[in-house]
Amino acid sequence: MRKILKPLIITICSALAFLLLLFLTVLGYLTLDEYKPDDIEKIEVENYGSKILKLDKAIRIMTWNIGYGALGDNADFFMDGGKMVNTATAKRVRYNLDGIIDRIDEINPDILMIQEMDRNSARSHFIDEYEYIKKNSTSYVANNQSIFAYNYKVSFVPYPIPPIGKVEAGLATYSAFRIDDARRIQLPCPFSWPLRTGNLKRCLEVSRIQIENSEKELVLINLHLEAYDDGEGKIAQTNMLKELLNQELKKGNYVIAGGDFNQVFSNIDVSKYPVLEGNWEAGVIDVDSFDDALQFVTDTTNPTCRSLDKVYADAEDTDPDSFQYYVIDGFIVSDNIEILSLRTHNTVFQYSDHNPLSMDVVLLPET
Repeated sequence: MRKILKPLIITICSALAFLLLLFLTVLGYLTLDEYKPDDIEKIEVENYGSKILKLDKAIRIMTWNIGYGALGDNADFFMDGGKMVNTATAKRVRYNLDGIIDRIDEINPDILMIQEMDRNSARSHFIDEYEYIKKNSTSYVANNQSIFAYNYKVSFVPYPIPPIGKVEAGLATYSAFRIDDARRIQLPCPFSWPLRTGNLKRCLEVSRIQIENSEKELVLINLHLEAYDDGEGKIAQTNMLKELLNQELKKGNYVIAGGDFNQVFSNIDVSKYPVLEGNWEAGVIDVDSFDDALQFVTDTTNPTCRSLDKVYADAEDTDPDSFQYYVIDGFIVSDNIEILSLRTHNTVFQYSDHNPLSMDVVLLPET
């Protein structure tokens, strides 16, 4: 018996020692390789916008979380209670991107703000979605100026099984107008080491556009705030956004912040989309805690997001009582901008777990 037990114990201990060494090696590598952006970084502006931004002239702004081209109606996701890690083949990613581009071209915005865009990620088969949209879109906006800011950059995300792998993703803004300056502003990260090494480093992507015959600027803030934290991260990031908005309001600038807040606005009635038991619940942004000169808007006619706890294509119907929907995408707009129209475009979540939201606005003449 001893002759059998001794080699077995040695084998088990050796295996455990190997696994521990492997774990420490991966953790050490991720720690050394961790993406650590500066608090403020200048972003390269690509190409040239040819349109001139004018007061009292309508412009269209669009925001869309495209789910890195891999969260179409065929997908669920393990972080939302689903089963999938790898949610799309390369063919399906291109199918999703082509559908996304078709909707962008149909809506034809002057300014397009995108969240969850992959540049070089295993989960989207290393397709550069930033360039893909520029090369394949026929709309005016996607063929002009553009900027990109990373908010997720990890050489290898080791969890779950199978692992997510390499991720390089972030925020993109395309503009038919000339962007004079663009900055990446780091938001607080709610995760401590070692979880921090494999998590997003969320940011605000801030671009500035000059206005004809005005000393003021249009300040665009593209954002994607925290999702899977305990709530404190969302609060800290929202407070930082509030500070930036206040700074720009004091300057008298025109300001539009848009994107995926992962929160609902307290002034918007979202009771038609109740949170079902066991599903992720969005935070709440108390709009009364912000300056009165800001408008918090979204369109609840259609949900802006659906849960990934199950595949959408298998949903029996779109009844809120049988499927989880959210309204977590929207805009914050300074009151020197008039909102002419606002629409959540119903894509039946075919290409992404979010619907696009567009807004027509006019920059009011200075008084």
